[in-house]
Amino acid sequence: MKTAEIAQRFLDFFEKKNHTIVPSASLVTDDPALLFTVAGMVPFIPYLSGVVPPPYPRAADVQKCIRTNDIEEVGKTPRHGTFFQMLGNWSFGDYFKEDAIRFAWELLTAPESEGGLAFDPKDLWVTVYEEDDEARDLWLELSSLPDERIQRLGKDTNYWSTGLPGPAGPCSEIFFDRGPEYGIDGGPATDDDRYVEIWNLVFMQYEITNVRSKYDFDIVGELPAKNIDTGMGLERIAFIKQGVDNMYETDQVRPVLDLAAKLAGKAYGQESHDDDVRLRIVADHVRSSLMLLADGVTPSNEGRGYILRRIMRRAIRSMRLLGVDGPTFPELFAASRDAMKESYPEVEADYARLSAYAIAEEQTFLRTLAAGSAILDQSVVEAKNGGGTTLSGSEAFLLHDTYGFPIDLTLEIAEEAGLSVDRGAFDQLMLEQRTRAKADARARKGTIADQSAYREFRAHGETVFTGYTEMQTESRVLGILIQGVGTDRAAEGQIAEVILAETALYAESGGQVADKGVIVGPGYELEVLDVQRPVPGLVSHTVEVTTGEVSVGAPATTVVDALNRHAAQQAHTATHLVHAAIRDTLGKTATQTGSLNRSGYMRFDFSWGSALSPETRTEIEDIANNAVRDNLEVTTRVMSLDEAKAAGAMALFGEKYGDTVRMVDIGGPWSRELCGGTHVSRSAEVGLVNLVGEQSVGASNRRVEALVGLDAFRDLAAERAIVSQLSSSLKTPREQLPTRIAELAASLKAAEKKIAAFEAQALAGRLPQLVESAVAVGTVRVVAQSLGEGASADDVRSLALQVRDRLGSDPAVVALASTTGGRATVVVVTNDAARERGLAAGALAKAAAGVLGGGGGGRPDVAQGGGTDAAALPQALEGIVSDVRTTIA
Repeated sequence: MKTAEIAQRFLDFFEKKNHTIVPSASLVTDDPALLFTVAGMVPFIPYLSGVVPPPYPRAADVQKCIRTNDIEEVGKTPRHGTFFQMLGNWSFGDYFKEDAIRFAWELLTAPESEGGLAFDPKDLWVTVYEEDDEARDLWLELSSLPDERIQRLGKDTNYWSTGLPGPAGPCSEIFFDRGPEYGIDGGPATDDDRYVEIWNLVFMQYEITNVRSKYDFDIVGELPAKNIDTGMGLERIAFIKQGVDNMYETDQVRPVLDLAAKLAGKAYGQESHDDDVRLRIVADHVRSSLMLLADGVTPSNEGRGYILRRIMRRAIRSMRLLGVDGPTFPELFAASRDAMKESYPEVEADYARLSAYAIAEEQTFLRTLAAGSAILDQSVVEAKNGGGTTLSGSEAFLLHDTYGFPIDLTLEIAEEAGLSVDRGAFDQLMLEQRTRAKADARARKGTIADQSAYREFRAHGETVFTGYTEMQTESRVLGILIQGVGTDRAAEGQIAEVILAETALYAESGGQVADKGVIVGPGYELEVLDVQRPVPGLVSHTVEVTTGEVSVGAPATTVVDALNRHAAQQAHTATHLVHAAIRDTLGKTATQTGSLNRSGYMRFDFSWGSALSPETRTEIEDIANNAVRDNLEVTTRVMSLDEAKAAGAMALFGEKYGDTVRMVDIGGPWSRELCGGTHVSRSAEVGLVNLVGEQSVGASNRRVEALVGLDAFRDLAAERAIVSQLSSSLKTPREQLPTRIAELAASLKAAEKKIAAFEAQALAGRLPQLVESAVAVGTVRVVAQSLGEGASADDVRSLALQVRDRLGSDPAVVALASTTGGRATVVVVTNDAARERGLAAGALAKAAAGVLGGGGGGRPDVAQGGGTDAAALPQALEGIVSDVRTTIA
């Protein structure tokens, strides 16, 4: 039974049980405490917690999930995947334990001809919370399970909570027995791979508080509305129904695994356990990357983009360990597309964009691996020349952290060279990095207000936004929060969150920053600092009380800063114009990946693999400004999402849309996008679009920046003033300035070359004196001198090499230094005889640089270091002499 068929059977079954079928939410979640949708329940948290009234009493879905906390287990166990799909059925105060258990048993054991999954009851086991007699009795009543196959377990396995105050409750898990060839008897309590958990039924029935840990808390009482939250692993059901050993061999994953094996010349399951693990990693990570790209995530060095980059690079690394050094993503991603398109047609429809990111990321990382290999090779040579047998953990960590060079490749290359790596030190540095990251995550989570604080306000309904048509709206204060805690009033000087029934102030979203303005009422005035949507449908105003005191229930009037709003509208409308101009110039694959609009400024990110030429930038700017000149009408229409898509409206990647959307047209279909922002009424109101910058923001991702309206004019006026000043100073007409400046630059460069030649000649004149300054340290001749101010590093190196050559074949060390702008540079060179005595230039330069407050190193024959403490240069040179003496002693 194919994976897609299993998912459809699940949805069909629950649709017949009067469940609303809900499409999968994006892998990118709105929850600020999470980077991704890590579980099936994440999209339903507002309903399960009671913060937002549920739009339906019962629902079912197939939810896409990404989880990387156990990424190191991927490929090693039969069930761990970074991307997985959760089948879920949900009840929001509707049915409870009895129906949840009945539905689960019926679907699992009903014949395939009746829409079921046809599991044999003798292969199924169930666990319940040890104190949940009700669930145990219901299983005995509603299923054919004998008592011995219903096991009671403790809170650590069969009690669900978030680890925060709020809803919690016992759960019941369903397991499939794979048979004695997979492990010992004893049921799920043995915690063995033989018994695979396939479905978890969570009974949310209690309110908890005083949470001391995930399993240590106080139960306040029963929830007013009890909920059902279930999750069945689609991949787990698939590998059982398809008769394979693990999720990597199912129909949506196996094609990538087989292709990776073919490309590597490996026979999966027949040769090497390590190779099999690597093939499974490739299969999982390519699929995960494809699905993340499809939901608008792009590779980068932070946040979600960093996780995607890490997953993609683990796949590339695994292919390299399998013996494939060249690019493989063009073939592997196409195979994953074909395996996933039945369930997710968007991966095929948008494949040109997705594959462009994947291929560019692979090309970048292959270059990184080449560069890292060169650095590692140098470290290996230095270690061996210095008589060492081990690469330091700090070097391995630097390669991993700074250059993205995987530790297992470092281990492999070092082993081939006969060296080991100080893995203990590396692991300690990695642990320290993870500890810092976890602390940052905890700190970020700690700054998020408990969403339950907004529950009673959201219960009044959605906040009405009137700002599309009004700049001032009368309302009343529904609630006040100070530091996340509800209060009945806020006094002058305090910072608070104010919840209103209606507002004219725009809450930050869709790339447009929040409005500025004030909220006024009888005896008080509030300066608006920020406007956000902490939970869907609710607007919160962060304010400073500038006059008087505001209290719950008081009348309130929101007043928008009209000038700031108009400038923001100009910028947001300009973003649409630039987007249309880019697509007109570059083609339909150049789609928006991000934006920022604020008063007088817009930033627009789009998918594209190379820098824009000056001519292309000018063309984009001209098209946008021609649209301004043409004074195109800007209209908005509210309609269903399907209607908007049928009309050709662009739905932007990473954005989430409800059933009803707002479509913004500029000049009819010339620009047609789904957008909740505010806009001018005609394009001429934008005034002017001035592109001021273009740059890369990641592989296959570019960014343009523009000033808009009066800010654009002011910038051009400033440039005009600069041009006028240059024209006057150089006594050159404006149109001849580029030629005149190029001539001056060429003259300056020629003069600098002459000066450098004179300085080099002067330094060369010091060669005899430097050779004469050599002192004997044992049998080694040492020159350690400062050349004073101004000599470049290249000149110092050239002179040091000449001095070394003049000293002959006896052991010699030359250390010359110079200072420039308060910074000291030291160059150390050694000859063959000195290196035979154990004197390596890299080690000597590194030690000297440490005295100077900097760093350094290099090859055993030539090395360089430096630092900002130029005053310590005499001590650094004396230290080199001392190190020579110590080494040869």
